[in-house]
Amino acid sequence: MNLRLDALSTLDDWKPEAGDQESLRQAFLGFLAAREDSCARSCEAGHLTASAVVLDATGERVLLTLHPRVGRWLQLGGHCEPEDRTLADAVLREAREESGMDGLTIGSSPVHLDVHPITCSLGLPTRHFDVRYAVRAPAGAEPVRSHESDDLRWWPVDALPAGSEDLADVVDAAVAAAREEWEQ
Repeated sequence: MNLRLDALSTLDDWKPEAGDQESLRQAFLGFLAAREDSCARSCEAGHLTASAVVLDATGERVLLTLHPRVGRWLQLGGHCEPEDRTLADAVLREAREESGMDGLTIGSSPVHLDVHPITCSLGLPTRHFDVRYAVRAPAGAEPVRSHESDDLRWWPVDALPAGSEDLADVVDAAVAAAREEWEQ
């Protein structure tokens, strides 16, 4: 299976609870079906990206990166790469690269979708079709900042840094999914 087919299958199977997420899911499916190159960063119309909402082992803290280009705190994530066979592969690769942590575990399905305009590596305005998963760090794991971040730190899930209030929905979705899936 290739990444595009996995993304189509994953998003076809996922049934979000929030109505706005269902509308986005349908838009993602349409975009993926219409564009063979929808997972490649060279796709000027937009491209699929993969994000990890990394929670600590207790689910009480979320790992955020101070993104150097955007200048604000965000979840970990980025472009899909040709070697990524599945969305889960892309999410875990990005999480490991940006956190420096091993032993991460990923939830079984996405928790949130977002489309946002951005000027990324193409140097042209485009859109990121971002698929977000809950990822759990092992107990005692400490992140190591990479060159892709100006800072990297744990934040209480109910006390996100100023300027990142728009992350509350995705963090809440990740915490809810983690509690449901990992605490059974």
